[in-house]
Amino acid sequence: MLRHCFHRPRLSPPPSRWASSLHSASEFDFIIVGGGSAGCVLANRLSADSRNSVLLVETGPKDRGLLDSIRLTMPAMLTANFMDDRYNWNFVTEPQRNLNGRRLTWPRGRVLGGSSSINAMIYSRGHALDYEDWEASGAAGWGYADCLPYFKRAQTHALGADEYRGGDGPLHVTRRLQRDQPLYQAFLDAAVQAGYPFTEDVNGHQQEGVGWLDLTIHKGERCSASAAYLAESVLSRRNLTVLTDTFVNKLLFEGKRAVGVEVEPFKSSGGQVPTRLRAAKEVILSGGAINSPQLLMLSGVGDAQHLKEVGVPLVHHLPAVGRNLEDHLGVYLHVTCKKPITLYHATPHFPHKMAWMGIQWLTSKTGAGTSSHIEAGGFIRSAPGKRHPDLKWQFLPGASDEDRQLLRDGHAMMLHCTTLRATSRGFIKLRSANPRESPIIEPNYLDTENDRVDLRNGVRLTREVLQQQAFDEFRGDAVSPSDLVQSDA
Repeated sequence: MLRHCFHRPRLSPPPSRWASSLHSASEFDFIIVGGGSAGCVLANRLSADSRNSVLLVETGPKDRGLLDSIRLTMPAMLTANFMDDRYNWNFVTEPQRNLNGRRLTWPRGRVLGGSSSINAMIYSRGHALDYEDWEASGAAGWGYADCLPYFKRAQTHALGADEYRGGDGPLHVTRRLQRDQPLYQAFLDAAVQAGYPFTEDVNGHQQEGVGWLDLTIHKGERCSASAAYLAESVLSRRNLTVLTDTFVNKLLFEGKRAVGVEVEPFKSSGGQVPTRLRAAKEVILSGGAINSPQLLMLSGVGDAQHLKEVGVPLVHHLPAVGRNLEDHLGVYLHVTCKKPITLYHATPHFPHKMAWMGIQWLTSKTGAGTSSHIEAGGFIRSAPGKRHPDLKWQFLPGASDEDRQLLRDGHAMMLHCTTLRATSRGFIKLRSANPRESPIIEPNYLDTENDRVDLRNGVRLTREVLQQQAFDEFRGDAVSPSDLVQSDA
């Protein structure tokens, strides 16, 4: 069986909770491959039973050093970290035929905490009907009423517990951090003027509409999966070891059973003999939608013909590995802002203001550094006949490109529209048998007419909101897409 974990030698205690390397033949009950959002939770939960020895293997660095801690826990640093090779796999898709051959970046966290350590910190649950659909399709126990207690159990909300929010979980959630930013309220008012309801809690009784977004931020710091589930009290467990900066080459099999992993330092100089670690009970994969199927295929589990083509010995023919890839595509709509109140002041054009933001955060965890600045948004339907919301809005009082970098050409604001239920499907394949080579990522964006119609409708609806009276005192010219873009072509 495949899963993930932390490390503790079965015959002797580990020298420390952190490990930079382990000896071959080290054995653990559970080996967890991938220290991201799922891996951190599993490491916590499995090691809560002192009878289990658990090893968590993460390719990226720890998030606890002085520099790493500052960069990864300061919420406003997300734009600087998002494309940083130190923390990010920086995957790139294949050229997309429905996007004029463009290659899109696919950022994925490569650091303890995974993508939860570099993302925009927006805490967003699915719509209740999504979970009901899962259960109706045969996933017994995955209905919304079944999942809600676990959502609450995981969470501590700054506004306190209620029917939908938790009050004593490890993941801290808050909202409305930058109350003096008038553009957030302008967006909410504009959406109401356009006919959308205001909802008090987009993760509560009524998701549909616009409102304040929940953010995984606590006392001015990012609350990643690592911060939430690998607190010092957890890391002090003698049955848990975290192995960072370590690359997993492949899974080890005895027959059809996964019994361990082959690893080496991520920054290997070459010529080193890989280390083999064994799992007495389970190897758990939690590498995410790209790395997990890639590792399975590198280990000989996947489509037999594809593995033969790239030269990987077959362990088990499982053609579904890497198939049915789904991603939600979004569009950034930018307009200039007539008032100097945007995040333009947070760019290198104003080094003194950036320095002051950093000083405030370092000394008191206050100021603009405490927010991701995507604090308002909503969920709407792309057309009246839709069963439930299929578009998501995220408003930023600044301008950001597809790589989440703040644009540096004047005051502007952005409303991001994302489709939520794409019907296009793609795949992940190996480019070669080399574990270090990035896989082929083919999301096949906008392959169906449904997806093209939904995204076009989303752009139109987003433009309508930006043209409402509430934005009149702020709105300048359309930047991207420009007003000249009107046709469906």
